[in-house]
Amino acid sequence: MKELLNSNEKLDCGTAFKIAKKFNKNIEEIGQIADENQIRIDNCELGQFGHLEFEKPKIEVLKILEPKLDEKRRIFCKDARELAKKHYNLKSIRSALKSYKIDVKYCLLGCFKEKRGKKFVVKTKTWIENADGDLLFGKGKTELLELIAQTGSLLHASKIMGINYKKAWTHLQVLQKNSQEDLVVTKQGRSKDSGTKLTPRAIELMENYSLLQKDIEEYANKRFKELFLKDKKS
Repeated sequence: MKELLNSNEKLDCGTAFKIAKKFNKNIEEIGQIADENQIRIDNCELGQFGHLEFEKPKIEVLKILEPKLDEKRRIFCKDARELAKKHYNLKSIRSALKSYKIDVKYCLLGCFKEKRGKKFVVKTKTWIENADGDLLFGKGKTELLELIAQTGSLLHASKIMGINYKKAWTHLQVLQKNSQEDLVVTKQGRSKDSGTKLTPRAIELMENYSLLQKDIEEYANKRFKELFLKDKKS
């Protein structure tokens, strides 16, 4: 096994699975052998550690992951890998896990035990309202725009979200009314340019909302650690 180690003298997760398949072994056995020989696993194919590449997360990948999540938004390593094999690929799955902050539990190679988490955690939720209290921008409306961008269709986007077309259309109209700009353009026909696409302004709004949410989460986590997880001796 040592001749198959990477440049860091570690065994890549993907290589471990190939070894198991080649020699008709359970992946748990490969993990045990690595542990007994003090060989560390590297580049988790589900993105939990290492330096593998990620891509822009897809909402539809999150939709197939959600039924497998537990109450703490964790997924079994085995379930995540099976979904990757059946529906997408490991890169798409690990990108969704990372972006949507989903933990993996019970690694098949035994790399980590079930993540217990902290005693206290901080949660944040950000949305934008107009002067009348109408919701302008939030997770749901951002998700709708992302799906329109990915599918090129408001109808397909609404189906993936699990809402009817009328509700999705209403969401879009509220966004456009309050932004006072067109956020989508629709072209009829069957050419490659047909369908519904986002305008540059819609893309800008999505990106700005994501940055705002990220900044708020980072500040909340920082203050949370300062206030709740500080050293008792201090």
